[in-house]
Amino acid sequence: MKKLYAKDDTVNPTGSFKDRPATVAVSKALEFGFKAVGCASTGNLAAATAAHAAKAGLPCYVFIPSSTETSKVLQAATYGAEIISVKGTYDDANRLAAQASDEYDWGLLNINVRPYYTEGSKTIAFETCEQLGWRAPENIIVSMGSGALLCAIWRGLKQFRDLGLIGELETEVIGAQPLGCSPIVDAFKSNSDDVNPVEKPETIAKSLAIGDPGDGIYSLKAIRESGGVAESATDDEIMDAIKLLGKTEGIFAEPAGAVTIAVLKKLVKSGEISKDDEVVCCITGSGFKSSDTISGRIAKPLEIEPSLDALKKDNNKRR
Repeated sequence: MKKLYAKDDTVNPTGSFKDRPATVAVSKALEFGFKAVGCASTGNLAAATAAHAAKAGLPCYVFIPSSTETSKVLQAATYGAEIISVKGTYDDANRLAAQASDEYDWGLLNINVRPYYTEGSKTIAFETCEQLGWRAPENIIVSMGSGALLCAIWRGLKQFRDLGLIGELETEVIGAQPLGCSPIVDAFKSNSDDVNPVEKPETIAKSLAIGDPGDGIYSLKAIRESGGVAESATDDEIMDAIKLLGKTEGIFAEPAGAVTIAVLKKLVKSGEISKDDEVVCCITGSGFKSSDTISGRIAKPLEIEPSLDALKKDNNKRR
């Protein structure tokens, strides 16, 4: 492709785009006088919430499904968060967190502080327009778990247009999900206005394993309003995308970030996107957060003796 960009959020303070909504929500929680904050999370938001809570001097409680990657749990715990691991899916953890917010009057970022939390993600849209010379991209591909990120980006683009900071808005917003948990994509492809929950998500993109997406219907509306599409990718396609992104751009993405590259490849192959089109792919999180998941799918290095002859033999094998 001639005009392909990666919006790289792996370089954010805790390694994912979740720093954007977390800093806004924790700031609002302080303003509202909450004595503690927290969230329900598949991992990335747990780390971001814990880090920003530590900076704000607030106790932090995070609810995670028990299948969350160890590296993400470790990160949040290092920032001092109380980790509540729930036997079940993200939706089970989210349900318990919502009950806890009422019981203990905690400011849970993606529950009772959610209207402010989702605003933080708009900065991806703002920065993209600025970095493209104060214009909107032709296409932007966004991974979808709850769907909140895609909605925020579309809202941000429209607000920049309305403020006159960019010209006409002709961006097609494209939603990407893993095949093992793609309720929004399924609804789009079936021309439905209803998003049917996935009871048991099965995907290596654990950050996107949200079977009952809270902003699913709004994501559908945004995709259709922009003239975009929605597509899914298999685990193998996502792993291929992780490797491709790494060896061509030096970006180490987690599965939830590389799914946008995997979906792009499918859309180019099908002709939905032309090789001449301009595309921005949102890379939402670092591969270091999913090292447990990724490591089993990457070839291990060959071990050799510490001699030049051994190196030559190894080099010949690689050829």
